[in-house]
Amino acid sequence: MSENSASTSKSTSAPESTKKAQTAKELQPAFGWNTYAEKINGRFAMVGFVILLLLELFTHQDLFSWLGLR
Repeated sequence: MSENSASTSKSTSAPESTKKAQTAKELQPAFGWNTYAEKINGRFAMVGFVILLLLELFTHQDLFSWLGLR
């Protein structure tokens, strides 16, 4: 019985105030060249690249042929 009471009296988690201080800052939209804008730009570039790959896979043509430029 004493082992159970000893284990329950010890607190293994940190208080709420220190948990909030340890979390990383969330990125907020801002004007100009900043890390948020760079991350969003990179994500859109990756999505665009995947869309181009899928376009070539399904149409069996490259982008320029698909647009009629070749």
